[in-house]
Amino acid sequence: MILPREFYMRDTLTVARELLGQILVHETPEGVTAGIIVETEAYLGKLDDAAHSYKKSTKRVQVQYEGKGLAYVYRIYGLHFCMNVTSGATDAPEAILLRALEPLEGTELMSRRRRTDRLRNLCAGPGKLSQALGITMDCYGADLTRPGGLYLLRGEAPGQVLASRRIGVAYAEKCRDALWRFTVAGSPFVSVPADDEKREKRQIRGK
Repeated sequence: MILPREFYMRDTLTVARELLGQILVHETPEGVTAGIIVETEAYLGKLDDAAHSYKKSTKRVQVQYEGKGLAYVYRIYGLHFCMNVTSGATDAPEAILLRALEPLEGTELMSRRRRTDRLRNLCAGPGKLSQALGITMDCYGADLTRPGGLYLLRGEAPGQVLASRRIGVAYAEKCRDALWRFTVAGSPFVSVPADDEKREKRQIRGK
C-alpha cells in the first residue's frame, strides 16, 4: 500500500519518526530498487536555521510550498544528490532528509551503480542512497503518493527509535543541537550510529 498524502500532512517531527520502517521504491528503465528507511532528519523551515527554506523562498525550495508527499531533491558539493520528502502544515516549507536505507530489492543494480558489493554501504548516507536508487534532479517534485516512478510503500514500524543531533549542521546557531535525527536502534545500515549507540559500544569495549 502506497503511503497516502495525509501521512505527510502532519507534524514534521512525527512524520520523520514514522518514516522509519517505510519502503522507498524507484522504478526505472534499468530496473526496480527499494529499501527500508532506517535514518531520517527533520528540517523545520522557518523555525530551523539549518533548513534551506529558513530565510526565504527560492527556486531551489519551491516544491516545499507546492504540497506534501513530494520529492525535494538537491545537489550537494556539485556531485551527490540528496532525497527529501516534503511534510508538515500546508503553508510550512518543511522537509525530511532520507539519510539511509536497508537494501530490500534490486541490490545487484544498486551495487553496479555504487560500484561496491558491500551491502551495508550501499545506502548508508544520503548521497549513497540516491546513487544506489538512481535518484537525480529528474526526481525533483515527484509525487510520492502515486504508483510508478518514485514512491513510498507502507512498511513495519521499528521496535525502537533513537533521536540524536543532525549531521553536518554545525553552522546553525539556533538548532544545531536539536534532536531531529531519527534512526532505527541497532540497524547496521545507518550512516552514523546515534550518540546513545556510540556510548554503548564504548562501554562494551571498555569491559
